[in-house]
Parts: sequence; structure tokens; C-alpha cells
Amino acid sequence: MQSRFDLSGKVAIVTGGSRGLGLAMARAFAEHGADVVIASRKREACEAVAAELRERYSRRALAVQFHAGKWDDCTRLIDTVYAELGRLDVLVNNAGMSPLYPSLEALSEELWDKVLDVNLKGPFRLAALAAARMAAADGGSIINVSSVGAMQPTTVELPYAMAKAALHAMTAGMSHAYGGRVRVNVIMPGAFLTDISNAWPPELRAMMESGIPMGRCGEPEEIVGAALYLASDASSYTSGAVIKVDGGWAYRPG
Repeated sequence: MQSRFDLSGKVAIVTGGSRGLGLAMARAFAEHGADVVIASRKREACEAVAAELRERYSRRALAVQFHAGKWDDCTRLIDTVYAELGRLDVLVNNAGMSPLYPSLEALSEELWDKVLDVNLKGPFRLAALAAARMAAADGGSIINVSSVGAMQPTTVELPYAMAKAALHAMTAGMSHAYGGRVRVNVIMPGAFLTDISNAWPPELRAMMESGIPMGRCGEPEEIVGAALYLASDASSYTSGAVIKVDGGWAYRPG
């Protein structure tokens, strides 16, 4: 079965790949043989991760400055990958944002547009462009990173949760759209201890962990198993699926 998880000869894009869950997935893909494209807003951070992957895993690694909410950036990213690396096999739509707002009625149109652009519009455009090229070649895998908020939204993250729920609908539709040549799936993470969690007040983390059946938040490396499964031939008959990686948090009683 080890060969089923081998990504040698494949090219993978990870948006938001310079930190957090995206960084953990990018490292895992490179470790398992893939050439990796790190796409994020901060060029210096992308370059640093690409240099690490080249040195640590002896893989090709490409850094591309990319804004997930900009339609034209999606086109530029795909064109750059094919120009530089010649193919695309795996796309991970991981970039996202969930800024705070004072209340639902005080939510501004500008913030609404920004959240929906980054979490839904960009992933849709990028997936559509990638899938068309993949289907015309050797096929591929698209992994959309959602959130437990898609199933159990709260008022403090509602636009974000709505966008993530729409990713589930997008995934289901796209899994039918390319004749089975492109597999499209969702990873639905729960609470993870990424760099963003460093800003959590202690009481927030304690509150979340009290509702997680496993009693703790996840470590970034714990997303890797699901990502490798969906990226590789191990999931050759999996499409349109939603895989929870949340310690049992979603669908909890109450």
C-alpha cells in the first residue's frame, strides 16, 4: 500500500501554503515525492517555504505570490504553474480568512465581499481552471479545505461559515463535472493549533477543547493523513466526499 501514497512525478499547488495547515500539507506532499507550488499573499514567506522544500526534500518547489480573492490571480497562478512545471495533478484550496466583526447587523459590505471572495469566489475559479486542464491531461485531485463551521456555524463567523458550506456544494457539483477524471473532495478541519491559535485567549481554547470529544485541539501534522489520502492514488475511488478531521467535534450533542 505504500506505493499508493507515492506522489512522485506529480505537481501540487497549496494555496495558503506558507503557514498553518497549508504548510503541513506542502511538506507532506514534498516528502512523498511531489513538486510543490506555494501560493500565498506574502512572497517572502512563499520563497522561504519553497527554499526549505528544495533543501529538505530535493524537490522542485515554486513560490507564487497569490491573492485567493482575485479572479485574475487564479488565471495567473495556473498559467505560471504550467509554464514553469509543465503539469498539475493536485490542487489544495486551503487559503481562507475569518475576520472579526462587531455584530451581524454591523457587518460591512466590504468585509462581506472580502470574506466571500477569499473563501469561495477564488477557490471556485481556481478549481474550475485547474480541473479543466487536469481533465484534458492525466486527471487529478482537488482538495477543498472547509471548516466545522460549515456544519455548525456560530454568529461570530457566519459569512466564513456560509462560504465554507458553499464549498461543500461546489465540491459535490464538480465531482460530477469531469467524467470522473478529476476527483473533488473536502477536508473539514476542526480547531487546530496553528500560528493563528497563538492569539486565542486561554478561555477560548478551553471552551473549544471542552466540546471536543478527544479533549484537545489538533496539531497541524494531524491534517496530513487525510491530505495524502485525497492527493494520492489511495483515494482513486473517492470523489464528492467530506472528510472530518476534528477530534469528533462536528455533530456533537448540543
